[in-house]
Amino acid sequence: MAIAGNGSLATLLFLFMIPAALHKGAAQYPVQSQNLVTDNVAVVEGEVAVISCRVKNNDDSVIQLLNPNRQTIYFRDVRPLKDARFQLVNFSDNELRVSLSNVTLSDEGRYVCQLYTDPPQEAYADITVLIPPGNPIIESREGQVIEGNETEMTCTAMGSKPAATIRWMKGDKELQGKSKVEETYDTMFTVTSQLTFTVTKEDDGVPVVCIVDHPAVKDVQAQTYLVVHYKPEVKIVVEFPDGLPREGQNMELSCQAKGKPHPQQINWVKVDDDLPSHALITGPDLYIENLNKTYNGTYRCFAANSVGESYDDYILYVYDTTPSTEPAAHDSRAGEGAPRAVDHAVIGGVVAVVVFAMLCLLIILGRYFARHKGTYFTHEAKGADDAADADTAIINAEGGHNNSDEKKEYYI
Repeated sequence: MAIAGNGSLATLLFLFMIPAALHKGAAQYPVQSQNLVTDNVAVVEGEVAVISCRVKNNDDSVIQLLNPNRQTIYFRDVRPLKDARFQLVNFSDNELRVSLSNVTLSDEGRYVCQLYTDPPQEAYADITVLIPPGNPIIESREGQVIEGNETEMTCTAMGSKPAATIRWMKGDKELQGKSKVEETYDTMFTVTSQLTFTVTKEDDGVPVVCIVDHPAVKDVQAQTYLVVHYKPEVKIVVEFPDGLPREGQNMELSCQAKGKPHPQQINWVKVDDDLPSHALITGPDLYIENLNKTYNGTYRCFAANSVGESYDDYILYVYDTTPSTEPAAHDSRAGEGAPRAVDHAVIGGVVAVVVFAMLCLLIILGRYFARHKGTYFTHEAKGADDAADADTAIINAEGGHNNSDEKKEYYI
């Protein structure tokens, strides 16, 4: 190896000429690479690629590595190629391992491991340069969506090699988008995914995430948050009294409404009637003093925003101050069950009275018809059963006296 050590121009020319001559001679014989092995390499642009030429049971044959242009990179442990990015990692009788730092797209191609046997052997290592996409970009068709409407989003991953794939997540649920791949220059790719779905008010504030999958990078994603507008949700809450509303007490009802945007208008009305004269409305609250039964009815709270209007009802039933019986239970929405229970009791009482009156009437009519429905008898008929004729019957009935002037009639 004294020649290699001198580093003369002649030596370099000699090293460059050897691969070409061997390659020319190798074309006359079938290529056999049973004893020479290598591996394909995938490397991210800018990182380090390692090429390993390995020989099984080497008989002191020379190993060299050539680039895709078949220029010698290393001949044994000598580097004729003037590219300092190539460095010797390991050299022995059975392996030549070389690293290539700061890999660029121009370094991609088929590298040749060559073993000087007779005939020469070759093995090939394909270097694939991976180029990660740029940061994904999410765009939305509209910034705010009304519940029940569709929204459309796009996610773009630019300048990758190979083409990236895009997935969508809404909260913890994966959604299916529609992707389009466009090839640009130098086998680079831009991928755009379009996502369309219908929103609900529960989607407000939920993150929508665009996830880019690529062999060069992990966990590349972009996200945005849904802004969903929806009409108010309304609920009436009884602030006081705690129990059943009674005559003489005060009552306060609070109208709790939420929506997006926040409800700007809240109104109280009494269905089919005017609000009591003692009613006072302060913001979302309705205050009624000195309850009495004339205030019974349905009270309704309306709330509205730019999306729409909603309402909730409260049925008020005012009880006596000292009732003889108490309802078994009381719903917080006072009156929604109580008035119906009282109505049923009244109806039951009326039905009982009607039934009782009908029974009395039937008894009276029965006695009347019983008295007037009997058989009519006279003294002439008393002996009719054993008499041969009418005269005999009369004599028998009067005990043998034939005195028609003394006949009397009886009702039995």
